[in-house]
Amino acid sequence: MKLNDLWVLYEADKRILGFSPHTLKAYSLQLRILIREIGDIEIEEISLSLLKEYLAKEAERLKPSSLGHRIRLVRSLFRFAFEEGHIARNPSLKLREPKTEKRIPKFLIEEDVIQLKISCLSNRERALLEFLYCTGCRVGEVQKINIEDINWEHCSAIVNGKGSKQREIYFTTECKVWLKRYLGDRQDSCKALFVTETYPIRRMAIPTIRWTVKKMASRGEVSVNVYPHRFRHTFACQLLDNGAPLDFIQGMLGHEKASTTQIYAQLRGERRKELYRRYF
Repeated sequence: MKLNDLWVLYEADKRILGFSPHTLKAYSLQLRILIREIGDIEIEEISLSLLKEYLAKEAERLKPSSLGHRIRLVRSLFRFAFEEGHIARNPSLKLREPKTEKRIPKFLIEEDVIQLKISCLSNRERALLEFLYCTGCRVGEVQKINIEDINWEHCSAIVNGKGSKQREIYFTTECKVWLKRYLGDRQDSCKALFVTETYPIRRMAIPTIRWTVKKMASRGEVSVNVYPHRFRHTFACQLLDNGAPLDFIQGMLGHEKASTTQIYAQLRGERRKELYRRYF
C-alpha cells in the first residue's frame, strides 16, 4: 500500500470520527508535502530514519509549533496504519515534538473594544462584534450557527465546537438587542445567523468574518492586530478579571483539556503590564 492509498483510508476514518473539513484539509496539505519530499512509496518502506530526515529538512524553515503539527500528523497517520494492520511496525513511534514556548494569548483592552463599537456602520457589524466579544466562540462556531439555535428568552445558543461537540453559550442583553436589530433588517430566508450583504444571500464564510473584523479595526484606528480569535482571548480575560474559576472558563470556551485553559492563568499579570505600557 502506498502513502496516497493510506491517506484515502485515513481520511475516511477521520470523517467518520467527526473531524472538521478544515482539519482534514490541513492534514491533506501536510501529506502532500510529505509525499513531495519522500515520494508516494510503499508504506512498509518508510523507516524512522527516513521520517527524521524529512522532518530535519522541515525544521530548517518551520517554527517549532508548525513542525509539531507535521509530527502529529505523521504519528497519527502511521498509528492508524499500524492499528489497522497495514504495517507490521510503526516507524513514527519514537518521534517527539519540539519544545515550544508557551505564548500568552493576545487580548483587547476596553478602549479597543469601545473603538471597534464606534466604528460599526451597520447593524450586522455591531451584532457580529457583540457576539464575538461576549460569547468567546471560535470563528468556525460563529460561522456555523443558525437562527434556530438561539434561545432568545435565556440569551443562550447551542454551538457546534471542535469534534462536532455541542455546548451552550450565553450572550448579553446588549448583544441580544443588536442581534434583533440585525435580523429585523433582513428579508431573506437563509437559516444562518450571519449572512452576506451581497446577493445571492448566503451564510458568511470564515474569511468574510475575518475581513469584516479587520475592516472595523482599520476604520476605528485600533492600533493592535484585531482578528476573531482575539475576542475569544479577551472573553477569557474578562472572566478572569471578574473572578471566574478556570474550570468555569474551560467550560465556556469548550476546551476538552484543562491544560489548554491553564495558559489564561498568566493573563492577569500580562494584562496589568499591557495597561501600564499603554498608559504610562
